[in-house]
Amino acid sequence: MSISTILTRIGLAGSFPAQSPLDQLAQTPAALPGFVRACPVTMAALNLLSPLPWEAFPEPFRPRTWLHANRLSEATLAAACLIRLEQHLTYTSQLVSYLVAHPALLWLLGFPLVPDKSHPLGFKPAASLPSQRQFNRRLRQMEQASLQWLLDQTVARLRRELEPFAPDFGEIISLDTKHILAFVKENNPKAYVPDRFNKTKQPPGDPDCKLGCKRRRNQKISAALEGTPTTNPVPFHKVGVGEYYWGYGSGIVATKVPGWGEFVLAELTQPFNKGDTTYFFPLMAETARRLGRTPHFGAFDAAFDAFYVYEYFHQAGGLAAVPFAEKGSTVMRQYAPDGRPLCEAGLPMPVQTTYTDRTKTIIPHPRACYACPLLYPAPDGQPCPVNHKRWPKGGCTADMPTSIGARLRYQINRQAEPYRTIYKQRTATERVNSQAVALGIERPHLRNGAAITNLNTLIYILINLKALQRIRARKAQIS
Repeated sequence: MSISTILTRIGLAGSFPAQSPLDQLAQTPAALPGFVRACPVTMAALNLLSPLPWEAFPEPFRPRTWLHANRLSEATLAAACLIRLEQHLTYTSQLVSYLVAHPALLWLLGFPLVPDKSHPLGFKPAASLPSQRQFNRRLRQMEQASLQWLLDQTVARLRRELEPFAPDFGEIISLDTKHILAFVKENNPKAYVPDRFNKTKQPPGDPDCKLGCKRRRNQKISAALEGTPTTNPVPFHKVGVGEYYWGYGSGIVATKVPGWGEFVLAELTQPFNKGDTTYFFPLMAETARRLGRTPHFGAFDAAFDAFYVYEYFHQAGGLAAVPFAEKGSTVMRQYAPDGRPLCEAGLPMPVQTTYTDRTKTIIPHPRACYACPLLYPAPDGQPCPVNHKRWPKGGCTADMPTSIGARLRYQINRQAEPYRTIYKQRTATERVNSQAVALGIERPHLRNGAAITNLNTLIYILINLKALQRIRARKAQIS
């Protein structure tokens, strides 16, 4: 017996859409059925989702079996998840109830409708939806590439809408990361968990989350605060302070158009044990792809104070605005006109040896060892003018990258107006992260990395879609 015969017998024949499920979003409101136009919730969803070319959605191949969940297209699932986020529906059960309460949404989003002649709309709303378990499974199995395609479309539409007002859209970007707490008891301070922060003991509630540090800083603490009598003062010392969680990190690249808002250009979700700098190259590659060019200016926090960040924007003909982060004992360094570092006495240091480093940073890079100019290649008999502490042990040395970014890290004038202007653009990521937190990105009720990654991408798509709504509303007022 064929599948079509089985479908006919159980009343599902003809329920597969002849076209892409969301083709109706491109229709004019007058062409929509009356019950759709009469539902304000459905028309609001149409206004939110219609800017995207759903008819071109890259639908992955799935066998069309009689199983209801398999007949649900990826485009329909993505659109339903966007509605869920927009309505702040935390649980899948809430989404199902919401869709049943507004059956016109089922038609608009392209759910495979189960015919029912006794129903006023001609189909059974509850029977036309997958179960909660199937919804969750399909969210986990969604193709990340398809969701990135949707994000591509939001960026392209934003560029077109703002072209008359911001022809240099994306010229200045900012990049930042956001912590995401896994839905596990290890993150609950009220739950008893032995070895809560033992990274070798994976939480059973989420097999993909990792232990990481949200915030680390050095504080000067006096021993007097630890019980030493104040009548006998002691020097301050530094202690490390950190906040540790099991979870994930979300990195975003955002751009700001004054007077119009902040927009997401690229995003990436990784386990929480990945450092901030690991987001830089993947996100910048996605940003350049979507813009069709490399941004000239970037604003970052001190976690991105790395030579390759400065080099990236220098090669693009621009500037990276990054606060200086003290690393080691060297606070500031001067350079000779030929690019060689100067010792504390102000003398150019000669290169002793060069090599390729594959361990100190996230990318292999050339480094050089510089030696004391008074002792290498041969002692010249002169004493050190500043009596350096290492003079008796062979003089001062320096081991550092030879990249121009290593020099720019010290040479950029962080008090100049261009730097300050660019650095102010960091508020773009802060505002986007604030919107993402309001949409529930910080504490998702999901238990695996694939579902959380897909949910994060949908959150940023929704942020761009709502920005498009604001832009269209303002342009309508202007005209």
